Amino acid sequence: MAIIITDECINCGACEPECPNNAIYEGGAEWKYSDGTGLTGMVTLFDDREVDADAYQVPVDMDVYYIAPDKCTECVGFHEEPQCAAVCPVDCCVPNEDIVEDEATLLKKKDSLHLAE
Repeated sequence: MAIIITDECINCGACEPECPNNAIYEGGAEWKYSDGTGLTGMVTLFDDREVDADAYQVPVDMDVYYIAPDKCTECVGFHEEPQCAAVCPVDCCVPNEDIVEDEATLLKKKDSLHLAE
């Protein structure tokens, strides 16, 4: 499952540089699929949706740091545990129970995000 950042976030930003997929953004910031990935131009995502990787996307949260769920792989294929949760001083990076993905799916997502690199 993807990780979410709860409203308890203190906006310290410790999590952002730790994400290998550049999936973490400051509250209110627009994001792109191409940020920190190998994606460019029109791409088909791991779930067969077509998107413009270079187009700005709507922020997930306006007030606190957030994780773009389509880019979150829980650090599978990079680290033993989600790095955002490991460095969070207030333990507000938690599993998103609305987006449940097994390890094989997370690895497929990781590969699709970094295929062109």
